[in-house]
Parts: sequence; C-alpha cells; structure tokens
Amino acid sequence: MLKKTLSRALAGGLAGLVAVLAGGLIVAPSASAAEIGTAVVDPATGFDDSGISLTTSGACPDSATNILVTVAGSGFPDEGQNVVGNSPITTYPTAPNGGMVVPLTQTMRDYANTAGFTTLTGKYTFTVICRTAFNATSLGDYTTSIWFTSNTEYQNTDPAVKTDTTTSLAVSPNAPVTAGTPVTLTASVGPAGAEGKVQFRDNGNALGNPVTVSGGQAELTTSALKAGDHSLTAVFTPASTAYNGSTSSAVAYTVEAAPATPTTTALAVSPAGTADKFSPVSMTASVSPASAAGSVKFQDTVGGTTTTLGTVPVAAGQASFSTSSLDEGDHSFTAVFVPTDPDAYAGSASGAVPYVIGAFAGVTASEDITTTVESGALVISVDNPHVTLPSPQLNADGDLLTTAGAINPVTLTDTRAGNPGWSVSGQVTDFSDGGSHQINGQNLGWTPKVIDKGAAQTVTAGGAVAAANGVAPADSGSAGLKSSRSLAGGSGLGTAHLGADLAFNVPTSTVAGTYTATLTLTAI
Repeated sequence: MLKKTLSRALAGGLAGLVAVLAGGLIVAPSASAAEIGTAVVDPATGFDDSGISLTTSGACPDSATNILVTVAGSGFPDEGQNVVGNSPITTYPTAPNGGMVVPLTQTMRDYANTAGFTTLTGKYTFTVICRTAFNATSLGDYTTSIWFTSNTEYQNTDPAVKTDTTTSLAVSPNAPVTAGTPVTLTASVGPAGAEGKVQFRDNGNALGNPVTVSGGQAELTTSALKAGDHSLTAVFTPASTAYNGSTSSAVAYTVEAAPATPTTTALAVSPAGTADKFSPVSMTASVSPASAAGSVKFQDTVGGTTTTLGTVPVAAGQASFSTSSLDEGDHSFTAVFVPTDPDAYAGSASGAVPYVIGAFAGVTASEDITTTVESGALVISVDNPHVTLPSPQLNADGDLLTTAGAINPVTLTDTRAGNPGWSVSGQVTDFSDGGSHQINGQNLGWTPKVIDKGAAQTVTAGGAVAAANGVAPADSGSAGLKSSRSLAGGSGLGTAHLGADLAFNVPTSTVAGTYTATLTLTAI
C-alpha cells in the first residue's frame, strides 16, 4: 500500500511526496537555522477541540519558497513532529504585520494519537521553518509555545511563570481638602487583562471594601477621611494565579479640619414673665441645628451675679429644666449651649429673658360640686291600637268604594335634656284579608291634627295626604300612606296628643272580606 502511495506521489513531483509524508507520519524536520522571529497562537487559550493557527511576526527570507511546521514536547519525538507539511508559502495568507497565517489541519490530540500517546501535558513548541521545496536546510525559523494545563485545555503562557503587574494610584481633588469632602481614589492596574480586586488603604488600614478592576481601573469615593495626614495606597490582588499582585506607591494626602458648624440657642420660660415664689418655673432651650450634640447650662443672673441652675443634655435639639427654688425679686435667665465636640459645632447662648418672682401668695384647696341631669326620654304610645273603619260604600260615580274614620289618639311625651325637638311620621302596609286578596296601601290617606299639647310645647300638624284613587294591589307607586308621611313635629318638653282623619278608597274589583293593614308611627 505504501509503495502505491509513493508511486502516486512521485508522479506528482517531490513536493507532493513531502506533503503526503507530512499528513501524519513522523518525519525528520529540516536542519535548524537561526530563529528570525516569533509566532502568535490563535486562539491564545482554549480547549483542544478545534484547529489552531500560527501567525508569524514576519515573512520568510526572499530565498525561501516553502514552509514546514513542527511541534515538539512531551510525547513527541525530540526532533519534533511535522504538523504542517512542506508546502508553498503562497498557500498561506499574509497577516497585517507582514507575517504568514498558517493553520494547523488537526487538533493536538490528533497529532498525539499519530505520535502514539494520549495525554497532553506541559509545554509544546511550534517551529515554522522557512525553506525551499527540495532543500531541507532551514533559512530561518519562527517559534512559539503553548502549555497544556489539562489533557484538553491549553494557554499561551507558562503557568509556572507569573506575570508581574503594576498598580498606580491617583487621588482627587488635590490636597489639602476639608474633612467631609468627597475624595476619589483611582487605581490603574497593568498589564491589560489583569483581573482582580483593589483594596484601598489609609495609613495601612483598609479603606472601604475591595473594588473589582474593570477596564484596568478601580475607583473608590469616600468622605470618611478625618483631619490629619494620610498615606494612601492601592493593593491589587489578581483573580488569576498567572499574575503577581502589586502595590502602588504611597500618596501623601492632607485633610484639614472643617470649621465648626455655627449654632443658635433660644430660651422660652413658662409661665411667662412672672411667677410667685415657690411656684414651678419651666425653661426650654431650643438648639439649632438639631443634630448638634452637647448640653445646655441654664443660668440665672441676680444683682450682677450669675449662677448655673442646672445642666441638661440636648436631645433632638431641645433641653428642659424646671425649678421651684427661685428667690423673690428680679431675675435674668439665659441658656448656654456647650458642644460635646467643639471642632464639629460652635457654642452659643440665648438672649436674656427678664423674669420677676413675686411674693408668696399662699396656697389654696378646692372641692368639686357635681349634679347629674338625667337624659330623659322620648315616648310615643296609643291607648287603643285597633281602628275599625265602616264598610266601604259605592260612591256617586259608581267607580269606587269609599270609607272614612280616624286613628286613635297618639300620645307623645318628651322629657329629654337639651330640648332637641321631635317629629312623628306614619306609614301603612297593604291591606290583606289573611289570604291571597289585598288592597294597596296607597289608597289610604289622612289629614293630621293636634288634639292638645303641653304649655311649653310648640306642635305643628303634618300636611294632608290624599288617598290614591283605588289603585290595584300590584301598583308600585308611593301615593297615600304607602310612603312615610309626617303626622306632626314639635319642640319643648311635655306631652302632646295627636290624631288624624282617615280616607280610604277601595277598588270595586275588591273581593268581599275583612281587610287589615298595620300603620307604623315613628317618633324621632
């Protein structure tokens, strides 16, 4: 089989033979020459599941017409194994830097299998050899290496060699600044691609939490720098073991104390102006701003001599003091605020409040005399709750049965305190024979009247309400007493008697029988 292959290769020329041999057989590389440049692996890191390409840092010498690529490392022969066969330079595109872009046709695992091993580990060096088609002597080499950190994953840097980083620190605004001023610390980390976090430090102590590096920078803004001299640094801790950490040079920074915040104090005295001897006198001091911490000295000046009556801590901008021990005579009160931190807040004093303590006027005692006025009641009643109207008779027109009568007298008694007044209303249900026959309550009307009343009462009868003209039971109107109607209203305490004349219109279609309805009388 090899003989047939070689015969076909010879028919295609010597260059074809070299290309066949390079497709997977281990062959001796060209004689080495001086390295004339380097190559870049693309992708630089990754998994060995797709092809790798090599970009040389320059072109082959003018005398070279072909290239050959070998790989050497653990598992491969010491002299290397061909991974790109002897092929014309013109086969490969030119990179922007003038070099050649040479793709490997198989994965590293494929090349390892050809070499008779399965585990890729450690460093593997690629050599791009510039040569002629028929002369194996190298005219110049380009080399590069990759390192397998597992059997499937590689990177283009030696994992045993860490890359040094640099960290620089810039602080703005320029010092000196006043305490409480926002100060921004910006750390710049190199080289590009170094990922991790920066811990900013003030005089060696951590300043805030570590900040993640993004785009080569980390930034922290703080207003917590206290007055004094500071030594600020930025410490970079890499996320990858491929990099060494680094610390910036210290930046000397001065923070000056902020001027004390002014305060004002006001004093109020109660009772105002004067009080008898032995009476309590209350003093309230209001300090602004309310955030000012400290205490208030309440002072009393008598005859040119000032004494402190008491000292009270300030809470939420206020302090209060009370005394019953002031001597008779003229006084002048003041409130003096004394701050806890004079660097943060300035002290202040209220204006003087003149005050007179009068002679002792003695003491008194008292008794309460109480009586209870009963609320009283509003009462409505009827002596006889049954009213019987005469049997309805046919009217002159022959279209209605009519009857009339009067309600039994209604007694209303009002004994309520405050004389709130009252009103009485009435409303009737439909009339029923106890079975299935009814007369609509709209057909009942009345004319209210006042029978008598108490001397202190004012009572007015309600207006007359006409009876409906014999409407049918199913009618849903609100005529007559089917809706609540006023019987009377009044005011004043006492007893009144009320009445009303009734008028009842019955449809001629009404079935014979005894019909009863309920008239409800309501007093409010």
